[in-house]
Amino acid sequence: MSIRVVVADDQPIARQGMRMILENEPDIEVVGEAADGLDALGQVQRRAPDVLLIDIRMPRMDGLEAARRLRDVDGVAVIAITTFDLDEYVFEALRAGAVGFLLKDSPPDRIVDAVRAVALGDALISPEVTRRLLDQFVSAAPARAGDPALAALTPRERDVLLGIAAGRSNAEIAAHLHLEESTVKSHVGRMLAKLGLANRVQAVIFAYETGLVAPGMPRS
Repeated sequence: MSIRVVVADDQPIARQGMRMILENEPDIEVVGEAADGLDALGQVQRRAPDVLLIDIRMPRMDGLEAARRLRDVDGVAVIAITTFDLDEYVFEALRAGAVGFLLKDSPPDRIVDAVRAVALGDALISPEVTRRLLDQFVSAAPARAGDPALAALTPRERDVLLGIAAGRSNAEIAAHLHLEESTVKSHVGRMLAKLGLANRVQAVIFAYETGLVAPGMPRS
């Protein structure tokens, strides 16, 4: 079955560009478009998409508020679309329940990969923007240093969390730690369960907020 997508952006050209990219894929169908957050909520209700691609800054209702309202809606995964001048809104969108974010100038294959990933229940953070985004804004978030939840992790689960915080995929973590990808996937699932986190995006935020990863720390 096709992955059903709604695209929300107040710029018609941007919506058309996303539609063209996605509809070139045989397993993806754009079932609706929206010009603002309120329209996006209506499209989600009427079209029942698997994925909502939504711009952050829009009239009437922005993507941040729309993501927050959709947080408890089963079956739809929200990907925030942004430019770097709106980074603080992206961070808040992730905290509000978005499961990933993309830059507006992301290459077509990354947009397609993101839609497929979140439709399968994963979360996507583009590696090249993860560090710039979180270094700037997580450092300003309330500190949770020494969170006791970290003590529940095994050393390998901690290594996997570090890999996720660095923006690595399961395959990249497996290669880095010399493990099978299936083993890494199991570690990820156990780590998320122990920390009470819903997805990889929340895991990255947790790693920064607890000081496991520090702003400016080089990627090992």
